[in-house]
Formats: sequence, structure tokens, C-alpha cells
Amino acid sequence: MSSARVDYIAPWWTYWLHNFPHINLRLQPIDNSFKPEDESYQQSLIFLGCVAAAGLGLNLLFLAIYLSCLCCARRDDEDPGDTKKKGSCCVTWSAVSAGLISCMAVGVGFYGNSETNDGVYQLTYSMYNANHTLGGVDSLVSTTMGSMQRGLQQHLARLDEIFATRGDYVQTLQFMQQMADSVIKQLLGLPDWMEAEVDLASVADKTADIEYYRWLTYLLVLILNLVICLLSCLGLAKQSRWLLTTMMVCGVLTLILSWASLGADLATAVGTSDFCVAPDRYLLSQTKGISAEILHYYVYCNQTLSNPFQKSLTVFQRSLTTMQIQIQGLLQFAVPLFPSAEGDLQGIQNLLNSSEASLHQLTALLDCRGLNKDYLDALVGVCYDGVEGLLYLSLFSMMAACSFCIMLCAIPRAWRRIAARERDYDDMDDEDPFNPRARRAGHAPNPAHPNMHSFCSYSSSMGSQSSLHPPAPPTALSNAPVAPDYMNQVALFGGNPRYENVPLIGRGSPPPSYSPSMRATYLSMTEEQSRHFGNDFRA
Repeated sequence: MSSARVDYIAPWWTYWLHNFPHINLRLQPIDNSFKPEDESYQQSLIFLGCVAAAGLGLNLLFLAIYLSCLCCARRDDEDPGDTKKKGSCCVTWSAVSAGLISCMAVGVGFYGNSETNDGVYQLTYSMYNANHTLGGVDSLVSTTMGSMQRGLQQHLARLDEIFATRGDYVQTLQFMQQMADSVIKQLLGLPDWMEAEVDLASVADKTADIEYYRWLTYLLVLILNLVICLLSCLGLAKQSRWLLTTMMVCGVLTLILSWASLGADLATAVGTSDFCVAPDRYLLSQTKGISAEILHYYVYCNQTLSNPFQKSLTVFQRSLTTMQIQIQGLLQFAVPLFPSAEGDLQGIQNLLNSSEASLHQLTALLDCRGLNKDYLDALVGVCYDGVEGLLYLSLFSMMAACSFCIMLCAIPRAWRRIAARERDYDDMDDEDPFNPRARRAGHAPNPAHPNMHSFCSYSSSMGSQSSLHPPAPPTALSNAPVAPDYMNQVALFGGNPRYENVPLIGRGSPPPSYSPSMRATYLSMTEEQSRHFGNDFRA
């Protein structure tokens, strides 16, 4: 066994996973040897999935307590600005942290999914190669046996009739028949790989199908995690409560999916590691239909081990050589006497030549180096790339669960702040001139000033002054109460929403932005225009 460890050494992470406690559902520790057919061993792997389910339960319990406390907490009606700023920063940094962790988790998940797929591909490729080798052995054996049993028998039967008058030639034919029977006996002594209970081709096909669906499922899960993260960030940026609510529901479902994938990956990694620590022991104890000596020869492939097929191949080679010598003698001495026997003797010689070629191919295929290489490649694919990929997928599941837990804690706070902001907006005074709704309500003309014209409307109609109403008499203007400048300006500029950017004249407030053309037109007012508007347009 030490010689095999030179070519294959189990990686350290398989030993680490192999040392995980193996506990059945009765909470009793069991042996950690790889025994997939044992019920207790199966329960130990299910127990690992139950541990992940317990983690999911604790996570959901924590979120439920957090949301309950958040909903039951009293909200102060007059929160100071610093508290609002701190709460906003908390939500922002929580969202940033969740986004970064989610992006890193997706990257780790893509790498782990690719590594696992590479390992399984190497496993199936090696199994196909081994199955091709074993199939080639069976094909050569069946072809050689068929040619010896049918083709050689037909030639010998015809030659026996031709050489009936020569007893020495008939004796030579009988000796060749004994050699052919010896060859058939040696071929029958070779193992029939088709009788083994394990069909490598069917196992490889099923493994490839399962791996394809596993890879596709994880790819969709990774894309789903990324989409939910991006939409959650978009909902926080747009302050969309319905989008945040939808993403919160999707986040809970993805959190459950993350914990479920963690349990499945962990159980698969531990079970595979149990096999990788001692694969030879399991193979030697499970494969039936093949002798332990042959399996030992292929599994370890040591030069000190003798080839279990060497004796059969040697007898095969000697029998063919003897038969070829006999055929050469008959071609040299019997053909001149029996010309009709030449065709059958040439047919036997061609059959022996093809059998010898098959013998060389059979010797090469039965050598342990080819199958042992496929065996080691399969172990490296499963125990190195495969288990390593499963560990990265487990890390992805934990990071995804962490990021969605943070996101589920941040979204309710953001949702609550958005609701509070909308409630504060609804509490604004409708009569406040700086309220946007008040300005929208000012679209309708003011009945208190029916004859008032804005400066822009006047300046736009300078060419047709007759369209303006005549100014009021001086007596009426002197007797009327003088409106404040602010009311005049509101009436003058607030009647039309297009002129909301006209500066507030006489006010102490900072002027809003307005176009340079409006300022130039305002400063170029003539005295006649001032007299037309009266005191309503004076500062």
C-alpha cells in the first residue's frame, strides 16, 4: 500500500473533512469509514444536513426577533437630525456590506462550481477510458476465440479429408487442434469484465447527467443571488417600497436555499472525503466478479507484483508459435503432394498471424499501467478538484446567507425611513408658498387679482399695448389699501408656474435661479411700464 501512496496522496482537506464527527440520527458516534450501503453511515451524512437546517432555524429566529423589536420600538416624533443621519448611514453601510459580501460570494461560487465540474469531468473521462480498455480486452478475446473455434476448425476439417491417406499429416493436424484448444482454454481463463457488477459506461453516463443538472442549478442560483443583490440596491437608491418588499421576500427564499445548499455540499464533501482517504480499501472490498489478485494488481501496479495474466499469455504465445511451425512444415512438404491443401494452409497461417497481432494488443491492454493511470486520474479529479470545489461552494453558501441576513436587517429600516419621510411630507402646510404642492395649486389664476399681468406677459406683448386693460383711476388707487410687496410679487409671479424662477423682490430669502434674459428684461423696464402697473411692481 505504501507504493501506491507515492502516486496518490490524499489532500489535507480530505483528512480534515474525514475527521468530522460522524453521528447517526440517534446521536451515537459511528465509524467514519466509507460505507455508503450502511444505514448508520447514511444517517451520519443526513445528520450534517440537519445541522445546516438547525442553523437556518436559528437564523430565521434571529431575523424574527429583530423584526419584532424593530416593529415594536417606539418612534420619537421629533427625532434630532443627528439621529436621522446616523440611521441613514447605518442603512447605507449595511447595504454596501451586503452588496460586497454578495459579490464576493458569487465570485467564490463561480470558482467552486467550475472546480467541481472539472473534477467530475475528469472522473467521467477516466471511467470512459477504463471502460474502453476493458471493452477492447473483451473484444480481442471474443474475436480470437471465435476465429479459433470456427475458422480454424473448418480449415482443419477440410485438411483432414485431404490428408486422409497420410497418417503423419493427419497426426500433425490433430496436434494443431490440441494447440488451438489450449489457446481457447487460456482465453477462457482471462476475466470477463462484462460479468462484473459495475458497468463503468453506465455509471459514467449517470454521473455526467447528474453533474450537468447540478452545474446548471448552481449557475442559476449564482445569477439569482446577483440579481437580488442588484435589485435590492436599486430599491434602496430609488426608495421604492414595493421593490424592497419584493426583494425582502426573495431574500428570505434565497436565505433558505443557501442553507439547504450548504447542508447538501457539506454532506457530499464529507462522504467523498471518507472515500478519498482510503479508496483502495473500498474498491477491493466492493467489486465482485473479479478476483482480489487482479484488482490488487491494477490498483497498486507495482513492479514487484507479478502479472496475473502472464502465465496465460505465455501459453498463448507458445501455442501460436508451435502452430506456425507446423503450418510452415506442411506448406513446405505437403503442398507439393496435395496442391489442393494450399488454400486451407494459407488460411490457417493468416488466422495465426491475426491471432498473434491480437495477442500483442491484448498484452498491452492487460498491462496495469493504463488502467492504473485512469484510476489515479479519477482519484485526483474527485479528491482534489471535486472536494475543493465543494468546499468553495460551501463557503459561497455561508457568505450568501450572511449577506442576505444583513440585507434583510437593512431593508426594514430603510422601508421605515422611507415611510417616515413620506409621512413628514404629507404633514407639510398646504399654505406654505415654498411647498411644491402649493406652487402646483397656484396654477389656477388668483381671483383677487384678476387684472394683474405678470411682467413677462406684458413684455411679451409690447407691440400691442391696446390689449392691456387701462390703469385704474388715481383715486381708486389712493383709497385702496396698499398690498405688501410680498403679496404683489406673489400675485405678479405666482399666477403661472412657468415663472416660479422670478426672483423674490424685497424678500430676505436667497433668490432662485432664473434666466439671464428675464433679468435683463426686468432691469430694462421703462417708466411707462411702471406707470401702467402702478405701485404693484415697485420694490
